[in-house]
Amino acid sequence: TPRPGTWIRRVVASMAGSVRRRRGGWKAPWTARGKPDRLRGVESWSIEIQKEYFKFSAAHFLIFPDGSAERLHGHNYRVFVEIDGSLSDCGLVIDFKTIKPVVRELLDGLDEHFLVPGEHSSLTWKEQADGNVEVRYLDRRYSMPAGDVIVLPINNTSSENLATFVGRELRKRLEENFGEVWVRALRVSVEETPGQRGVYSYKDEEQSI
Repeated sequence: TPRPGTWIRRVVASMAGSVRRRRGGWKAPWTARGKPDRLRGVESWSIEIQKEYFKFSAAHFLIFPDGSAERLHGHNYRVFVEIDGSLSDCGLVIDFKTIKPVVRELLDGLDEHFLVPGEHSSLTWKEQADGNVEVRYLDRRYSMPAGDVIVLPINNTSSENLATFVGRELRKRLEENFGEVWVRALRVSVEETPGQRGVYSYKDEEQSI
């Protein structure tokens, strides 16, 4: 049976053995900030968030390249988030407790709405005097209370575009709420049905190592 403290001494010895002699002094072949090293490459850290309440239910219709479109229908969308960032002195990218409410608030804003692609070239929408929003596409006409409609800055309500909207909006909110955090990369997936996801990815090229 190993004597007390033997395991700790072995780990410390192993760590010490990883320090190599370099020109200018002793230097470990790894760094705490993920900077490149000729021996070990680049380290990075991220958090992945998959919560049951990261979801929203919404109505939409997809418009296809030939101009045809789906019938108005809905999905129970699920959202998955991955944030790649620098590691803080406390060993965190972002505290899970603080980032989860930010994502949830964003998704709650989309929940139980008719999502309209405001940048589609053949679709129009207009708020009426009676407080309804009229949406027209070819021979279709929808009229709904303004509070039930969200016009998004996208050209189609595909899962890819919805992931783009959520990802870009999340980037803004990360900057507003976590200005001290360097977000190296962000990945947002929007799943419309099990096994089918649209994915948006962002990478901070200017600050990439």
